[in-house]
Amino acid sequence: MEMLLDFWAAYSSTVVFAMVNSFIALSMYAVLSAGILSFTTIVFAAIGGFMAAQMIAGAGLPISVAIMGAGLAGLAASVLLAPLFLRLETHWMALASLALVLITRVVVLNAPALTGGVNGMLVPVRVGVMEMAIWLALVALVFYRLHHSWYGLATRAVREDPSVAATMGISTWRIQFIAFAISGAVGGIGGAGMAVTLQFISADTYFLGAAFTMIASTVLGGSFHWFGPIVGAFIFTALPTLMQSIVPSIQDVAKGVVLLVIMIYLPRGLVDPRARKLRKAARERQTLRDHHAPLEPSHDTILPGKTSKEAKA
Repeated sequence: MEMLLDFWAAYSSTVVFAMVNSFIALSMYAVLSAGILSFTTIVFAAIGGFMAAQMIAGAGLPISVAIMGAGLAGLAASVLLAPLFLRLETHWMALASLALVLITRVVVLNAPALTGGVNGMLVPVRVGVMEMAIWLALVALVFYRLHHSWYGLATRAVREDPSVAATMGISTWRIQFIAFAISGAVGGIGGAGMAVTLQFISADTYFLGAAFTMIASTVLGGSFHWFGPIVGAFIFTALPTLMQSIVPSIQDVAKGVVLLVIMIYLPRGLVDPRARKLRKAARERQTLRDHHAPLEPSHDTILPGKTSKEAKA
């Protein structure tokens, strides 16, 4: 029991960071599931993080209220940005979203009244593990319900082929707009979670490091199922701690090698429903072949109308 308590005391912060990264990865998954490559998740996270910091440090509101406010702020930002970004093709949208990340950093550095400017902002409270786990469970439940709803079917159709989806009566623009809205809300919650976990946020908190974590977690876990980004976020968050204890001098190189191996041999990520279905179908076909395989006659079998001597001859 004492060993478990020591283990939890040493790694509880890693678990909380993994849950925070899960929100960021799920926000990225929300747009990828609709065939959109966009890095606006980092912008939504920055909006949600500084909103939560202001609500806690400035207004003294509880963490749960601040997280809800951050989600609403991210949602509002995504609703405003979606009509502009959905006019662009996928590659131009990705470049525009990267430009928006750079613009957001400049705004954060030059708005000290809202963000603390170059000095950043202190958050006087820290979120508990249980509270963060409840928020992650609620968000995961929403994604689970969406995956099994008409929206989930429509997003998979739009991602595979927008033209075919349009011929089936699916509005690509509507599905992608909803995906942007979901990404904004979840990204805002993730940004707030980052603020109340780190207890200090600045322009560097929501920049390229967070973008790399977002992409790596989504690719690692799998971008074809909502559970993949959560798995990827937990593995990618725990990986530096593991590598630091094994190969501390080259832990960054080791992380890159692990990601490269997974991308080569598991290009669809660790959680891949299609691969599981294909393996199941292959097993069923093999079972049917084994069941219906014709029996080859033995050399000792006596054919009808022949005696045992004639058969041996």
